[in-house]
Amino acid sequence: MSDFRRDFVRFALDQGVLRFGSFVTKSGRVSPYFFNAGLFNSGASIGRLAQFYADALVKSGLSFDMLFGPAYKGISLAATTAVALAGHVGLQGRDVPFAFNRKEAKDHGEGGTLVGAPLTGRVVIIDDVITAGTSVRESVDIIRAAGAEPAAVLIAMDRRERAGKDDALAAYSAVQEVERQYGIPVVSIASLEDILSLLDDDTRFTEHRDAVLAYRARYGIDL
Repeated sequence: MSDFRRDFVRFALDQGVLRFGSFVTKSGRVSPYFFNAGLFNSGASIGRLAQFYADALVKSGLSFDMLFGPAYKGISLAATTAVALAGHVGLQGRDVPFAFNRKEAKDHGEGGTLVGAPLTGRVVIIDDVITAGTSVRESVDIIRAAGAEPAAVLIAMDRRERAGKDDALAAYSAVQEVERQYGIPVVSIASLEDILSLLDDDTRFTEHRDAVLAYRARYGIDL
């Protein structure tokens, strides 16, 4: 596990964003861990989160021109990550523009559903997680309609588990489906494998390791 991935998992634990226990997910599964990026809800925490997003994007080596944040969660993520990228040593002072969309079109002022820089070039979509992929689909449509090109999706956590109901599990995860459907990579700050690395290394959380391993054995994807 790279330093920034390890540091992110610990940061998520410290902020209460990552928790261990027994949680019923939106899909109805009982998960031994829960990740709620909405709890990055202070200036300091979202500022640090943005630095992790910037690190993940720069270290991916992907070519990109700007960021796009889908409403609503992606709005603050795009703005703060653009700030973090502006000060990132890896971009050598490059200023990265960003844009986001409104859920409802504005019928006065500048009008329309887009706010921020014009969508041009290779655009990175930034969000917290990918579940059903609805947000990505809408974002890809918006970007392509503007004549730009979706370059990647940048998320905080990849659970790396198969979609679908227990009696009809899909062959791929939601992240893999996005990559297959749109032909673009999904970059994550961390993943389930990084959580497991923490459980191996930190005795404070050892008691949760078997439950997480069992969950991965049941729902995990082949890497």
